[in-house]
Amino acid sequence: MKSKLLLGNEAVAQAAVDAGISGVYAYPGTPSTEITEFIQQNLEAIERDIHRDWSANEKTAYEEALGMSYAGRRVLVCMKQVGLNVAADAFINSAITGVNGGLVLAVADDPGMHSSQNEQDSRYYGNFAMIPILEPSNQQEAYDMCYEAFQLSEQTQLPVMLRLTTRLSHSRSAVVFQQSIHPNSLKLPGNLKQFLLLPVFARKSYAALLDKQEALKKLSDDSKYNKFQHGNDRSLGVVCCGLGGNYFNEVFAGREIPHPRVKIAQYPLPDKLLIELENTCDELLVVEEGYPFVEEQLRDFFGKGTKVRGKLDGALPRYGELTTDQVGKALKKEYESSFQIPDSVVPRPPSFCRGCGHIDAFDALQEVVQSYGAGHIFSDIGCYALAALPPFQSIYSCVDMGASITMAKGAADAGLYPSIAFIGDSTFTHSGITGLLDAVNANSNMLIVISDNESISMTGGQDPAGLGKIEAICEGVGVDPNHIRVFVPLNKNKEEMIRIYKEEIDFKGVSVVIARRECLQKASRRIRQEKSGHR
Repeated sequence: MKSKLLLGNEAVAQAAVDAGISGVYAYPGTPSTEITEFIQQNLEAIERDIHRDWSANEKTAYEEALGMSYAGRRVLVCMKQVGLNVAADAFINSAITGVNGGLVLAVADDPGMHSSQNEQDSRYYGNFAMIPILEPSNQQEAYDMCYEAFQLSEQTQLPVMLRLTTRLSHSRSAVVFQQSIHPNSLKLPGNLKQFLLLPVFARKSYAALLDKQEALKKLSDDSKYNKFQHGNDRSLGVVCCGLGGNYFNEVFAGREIPHPRVKIAQYPLPDKLLIELENTCDELLVVEEGYPFVEEQLRDFFGKGTKVRGKLDGALPRYGELTTDQVGKALKKEYESSFQIPDSVVPRPPSFCRGCGHIDAFDALQEVVQSYGAGHIFSDIGCYALAALPPFQSIYSCVDMGASITMAKGAADAGLYPSIAFIGDSTFTHSGITGLLDAVNANSNMLIVISDNESISMTGGQDPAGLGKIEAICEGVGVDPNHIRVFVPLNKNKEEMIRIYKEEIDFKGVSVVIARRECLQKASRRIRQEKSGHR
């Protein structure tokens, strides 16, 4: 059997290819991006012509994946935790429609908010949708669970969530591969009304979903990934969820673990194993990465007043990633960290790449708006959000994808002048177009600056969905072509940039300024590739 050193994300990607997928759908978002990128570069995926293009956003990705499942094919859809908010409408409803070909949702959570606005826990979404959730604790489990999840999806006729976290997604381990499976043939649903969620059909489908819940619980009770492990110290039982189990095991590195414990890697909760643990031990500690998802359920699970410790009572912190030290303290054990950060190490805040086009676009804009005072520029998710930090400190919102335009519109409706939205090209096509349509329909007095670096730069320089189409999109939405202005953000063009900004701020209505210059990182990669190609 083949084996290879892989990131957790790469293990998921390899498993999906080996499991016979016909497509992967995704929008780039750390910490999930490498799953799709691996499949895009995988030789077998290329030979089989697996669909592997990026989607415009997570909602379109999920709906496209559901369409492939409708056609009987196996399909993987990937996103980060906040991306699932965007896809939630399709995701929740897909649990009611069910699937035809196996559909696996790989969602990467980001405890500690390394590259996200929040650290929400996707297990709540899976529980809300009432579907199976798999939570691997290492790279091999990430591979095995993803490989088997497609069969589980087809067995239950439900989408299956594979919940990852940053530390697992971005660390490496040796992974042993399973046998490659031939892709499913095209096959339409046996019931052609399955995907019709008109109320008359949806009521029956929802009832069918409820009827499946006992079978899903039995699958969890019988899952090889959920295990009861005995221990001699029955004063405390430990519930280890996914990656949390690794931190727990590290506390006892090289020693026998004294506490009885249940490892949970498949949801819904395995009732039988948890009841056995509760009957064995005086109190329980829940070790889980993310929110107190399992802990909340267990507090009312046994009905005996069993003490359940974890994040809710402060035994473990609510915020950030778990550490072995934290788990050791919760167990009332001292753990010697193998590495201490020297006092001489000074944190270095992130900053723009030297020569970035965003710098010149902001420099000119800041000079124009300084006479109005602070608080007039709304921004968005992208590299340009660094303008909130020194030396610019010129943006005052960064909430979610596309919110720069809609928040600026709301502020303009409230009478703020000037009201300026600063958004990137990929974020604009992801979630900004509908906000622009609202602004046009209301003829809001506002300026939208689209900083077009022809790249999804924060996640590796992928091509954005609107590449080469920004002006056409804006005009199609209804922006007056006379107030769609374009310039190249370079210091030598500063006078022109200032003039255009001033003219469009003075205009009473919706105007769009496009600052277009290729991302320097993407340009340097392109030049290197071109040179190597010539050789």
